[in-house]
Amino acid sequence: MAVREILKMGDARLLRLAEPVRAFDTPELQALIADLFDTMEAANGAGLAAPQIGENLQLVIFGFSNNARYPDAEPVPRTVLINPVIEPIGDAEEEGWEGCLSVPGLRGVVPRFARIRYRGFDPSGQRIEREVQGFHARVVQHEVDHLIGRLYPTRMRDMSKLGYTSVLFPDLDAEPED
Repeated sequence: MAVREILKMGDARLLRLAEPVRAFDTPELQALIADLFDTMEAANGAGLAAPQIGENLQLVIFGFSNNARYPDAEPVPRTVLINPVIEPIGDAEEEGWEGCLSVPGLRGVVPRFARIRYRGFDPSGQRIEREVQGFHARVVQHEVDHLIGRLYPTRMRDMSKLGYTSVLFPDLDAEPED
């Protein structure tokens, strides 16, 4: 399909509340999903939300077997998640470095729930429900934040832990991803 422009922090469209997807298994939805995957893969991302390419819908994609920008991260299954809902499992949080395609060149330490349950739908409208932890849980929480108009810097508790990827991680040779 197509690699789309990724909106950058400061674009007001990233601050909107996304609208639910109401029609499943349509050619338009399939084309949008293909564009999301093409765009994410071209940017070597771990995930991407529809609002990041200007589509104000509750649709996120994520997944990889390995990612050069997060070399220590465990694989995350390739997933299309529509109209997601997240529930924390317990109160435990973990801090970890995050980057974002909409905040290029920077990384920050962000607290996230250690374990979550997420629900939603796949492209054909079939229900998805998973309990996850670790990097998988972090990626899902990060992507779903885009659907409520939040970028990771707004979740940070210590802005001294925000910096340029090239300074913090000089061995990584590219921009950060979701």
